[in-house]
Amino acid sequence: MNHWNWQGDVQEKHSEDILTEEKEENQLIVFNDEVNTFDHVIDCLMIYCKHAQVQAEQCATIIHYKGKCMVKSGSFDTLRPICEALLDQGLTATIE
Repeated sequence: MNHWNWQGDVQEKHSEDILTEEKEENQLIVFNDEVNTFDHVIDCLMIYCKHAQVQAEQCATIIHYKGKCMVKSGSFDTLRPICEALLDQGLTATIE
């Protein structure tokens, strides 16, 4: 909690020591491979990442041309089952 004290024209900020949980953003990365088709990658992104078709197509294109794409961000606990599902479908994915 922050407290502000005003003394004339001078502003001082005093902070209490409060433990707060830092929200770390993790990224789910999908990598290009020589096995999976565009359609399969697009379908997986739509099903497991809840992407709209256009978003899934854009990610698949980036994966193909750049070698990888961050397809979703969030907490590790949120991304882990999605990553595992993508891996089960034969995609190469990791959480960073």
